[in-house]
Amino acid sequence: MKLRDMYETAVRVGIQADPRGQEGVRRYLDQVREQVDKLPDYLKQIADPEDVTNPFSDTRIYVGEDDADVTTLLAGIDMNVGEILLADRLREKGTPVDAVYTHHPEGWGLSKLDSVMSVQADIWARLGVPIQAGERLINERRKAVRHRFMPLNATQAIDAARLLGIPFFSAHTPTDNLVYSFLTRSFDERDPQSLEDVRKVLFDIPEYRIAATQGSGPSLGDSAPESRCGKVFVDMTGGTEGPVEAIEQLAHKGVGTIVCMHMGDELRKAADEHRIHIVIAGHMASDSLGINLLLDEYQRQGVRIIPTSGLIRVCRDEALKVLEEQPAAVPR
Repeated sequence: MKLRDMYETAVRVGIQADPRGQEGVRRYLDQVREQVDKLPDYLKQIADPEDVTNPFSDTRIYVGEDDADVTTLLAGIDMNVGEILLADRLREKGTPVDAVYTHHPEGWGLSKLDSVMSVQADIWARLGVPIQAGERLINERRKAVRHRFMPLNATQAIDAARLLGIPFFSAHTPTDNLVYSFLTRSFDERDPQSLEDVRKVLFDIPEYRIAATQGSGPSLGDSAPESRCGKVFVDMTGGTEGPVEAIEQLAHKGVGTIVCMHMGDELRKAADEHRIHIVIAGHMASDSLGINLLLDEYQRQGVRIIPTSGLIRVCRDEALKVLEEQPAAVPR
């Protein structure tokens, strides 16, 4: 595949799985175009042209030409300077790494992460939370996230990749959307009645089962397995954790259990106060699930995948598993 094709594939599948629906994504992009058109000339000059066609600011090519050929991809959840050096070292030892993929974004993909958080209001609206209330809540949370990321030295891995001539790109929200879609469909089909049923749904998914053997599988916290789960809400996309105040809104709309990658103490406390069960599915396992659904798309196009940095690689296409069993190269 060409590097640009890999990027555009990530955007395409992300839109297909987006909770807003394709019409909702179109409206969002229309709003972005209007905002860009209104910018003064000095700001238009530095505007990212990808913003008007790609709704995911955390999905970008950082290093590399669009037409760069990629036959072997080093892929992981957090690909920092160490992983860029790993790619270079693998090259030295005979493994032909053509590009590096990171799930969690770097550079401007990280510094603008708050812009992908607005989808959370649309997800809550599907549960009955008024959209204007959801937007106000998420906009306040976006400000806090933006301020938290402003001081970060976010381009270290990008600089390393550029100096070593290694193509480098990220796809974050698209794969989180794939997790959201996959798990929402799984729970709808299985209709769990108890927390134990919820856990069984997760354990039937290889990424979560493997993570459990590594000590990081799905957790019910302090809730009893036989507790009734009520309405299950999958919270797996939208950049990062939402606001504490959203918990009360979800409780009022009948949510009984939230299944999420991770959850901070403030949100856990709010959930407990509103009698909502929390199932921590696991961060690396959940990220791996979404990433794998994207990587399978790449592998169908002949790209060989080398997983690292927390990625639990599971291939869902039987025809591709034979290819995965063949080593890319034997390091010297």
